[in-house]
Amino acid sequence: MFRKVSLALAATVMMAGAAWADPIEGNWKTQAGDTALIGGSDSFSITLKTGKYAGKTIGSLKPAGDNKYAGNITDPANDKTYSGKATLSGTSLKMSGCVLGGLICKSQTWHRL
Repeated sequence: MFRKVSLALAATVMMAGAAWADPIEGNWKTQAGDTALIGGSDSFSITLKTGKYAGKTIGSLKPAGDNKYAGNITDPANDKTYSGKATLSGTSLKMSGCVLGGLICKSQTWHRL
């Protein structure tokens, strides 16, 4: 009996650990075809791994509930920073950067590698 309870407890702890891992972390293919790494703990930084701007950090996001994230996104071509948000849906991540309080926004979709 003790062995069954121990195995059930171990399985529950392992599944809970997987549930606590944030799904936004990992490598993503940008709309331009470059690879971006999203990683962190409380705040997730976005760093380009390939392409013309490889090594450049282009954003920071924090969880905002229900697979949504909010923070800042920087355009690597002109170094302008915008209010950013992201929504995760399966293996797709819709990224948006906005100015003027969200009146003008540009969006693109990234895909998990």
